[in-house]
Amino acid sequence: MTPFQIIALLLTFIAIGGTLNHKYFHLPATIGHMTFALILSLSALILYKLGLFDITPIKSAIGGIDFSEVLLHGMLSFLLFAGALQISLDDLKSVGTPVAVLATAGVFMATLITGTLVWFGAQWLGIGLPFIYAMLFGALISPTDPIAVLAIMRDAGLSKKLYAKIGSESLFNDGVGVVIFLTILGIANGEQKLDPQAIAVLLAQKSLGGLALGFFLGWITESLLRHLNDYKVEVLLTLALVTGGYTLAEFLHVSAPICMVAAGLTVGHSTPKNGKRGQDRERVDLFWELLDEIFNAVLFMLVGLELIVITITKQHLFLGGIAVGAMLLGRLISVSVPIGLMSLQQKFEKGTIPLLVWGGLRGGLSIAMALSLPDGPEKSVILPVTYVVVLFSILVQGLSFKKLLNLIVK
Repeated sequence: MTPFQIIALLLTFIAIGGTLNHKYFHLPATIGHMTFALILSLSALILYKLGLFDITPIKSAIGGIDFSEVLLHGMLSFLLFAGALQISLDDLKSVGTPVAVLATAGVFMATLITGTLVWFGAQWLGIGLPFIYAMLFGALISPTDPIAVLAIMRDAGLSKKLYAKIGSESLFNDGVGVVIFLTILGIANGEQKLDPQAIAVLLAQKSLGGLALGFFLGWITESLLRHLNDYKVEVLLTLALVTGGYTLAEFLHVSAPICMVAAGLTVGHSTPKNGKRGQDRERVDLFWELLDEIFNAVLFMLVGLELIVITITKQHLFLGGIAVGAMLLGRLISVSVPIGLMSLQQKFEKGTIPLLVWGGLRGGLSIAMALSLPDGPEKSVILPVTYVVVLFSILVQGLSFKKLLNLIVK
């Protein structure tokens, strides 16, 4: 199949699935798209097993999509920028310390706990997974996926402060998580020495460098936007910021995801409310909202369709169950310990810890990082286990988050 045919098929599935969900099932849009894709995938696999359908062309088409490249070096820049536009910088400032601690120390702690527990689980099941690769799994599954989190948060009815806390923490821990993942991958491949001091300096350079670059590019773009009176030109300028800024960050070897978050926060900070300028900026925001919805739909449809090309055995399911427990426990400890310490000096909203734990969804970003691993026996274990965890996170945590919120509010 040609790239255009694949895109046409994806958009057709998205349109059909979105229509059915809107008319009959009323699931959150992202979950609806992924559920529809899972149903299509399972139906195709069952018909193939019965000898009624040749799945080879579809499997070849989906397998030909470089999911990791498409997300990590393409869609992610747009999705992170669009997500950051929805966060108020003023609200972020009020929760800056908790967000910074959870997005750094919290991710480190969760990576260590989750990776260690999964390694013990693999040994118990007789699966040969080296400890460094267990840590690699912990690194790719510990950061919450801002794409999945923000998509669910928008419909959950959170307070502004709690939305800023959960959404911002997810946006920033994503960037930190990618840096940790790449660092551990370098150690596993022998490209990076196991030197704690050198690793700490490298992580700081990449994270702080991405933050500084993002705020700088965002400030330049915002300065230019103030002197424009044509929303079409403003849209083009923000598109240039996202594509050019992400490329520049990768070229400079700083965190491109963190760069996009910082740029989005800066551009979204000063939005005129009235007059022609206000109308233009509202149109720009609507453009990014629509782009966000389309890319989210494509991403979650691809996540569901990946089931066709990922082989999941009973052992993978058992280890996936262990990984789900390890992921939740790691998240609980990495959230409750820092917040418990910080609560001695500041007050947190009721239910902050359970909402951060259960609302910390994993999504396409974890799968993309797993797919980026070099081919080998470790990848054949990590990829299906990651997929199991992501399915649990989106379908179970995502669908029940609003109920948990209502219980806490009551």
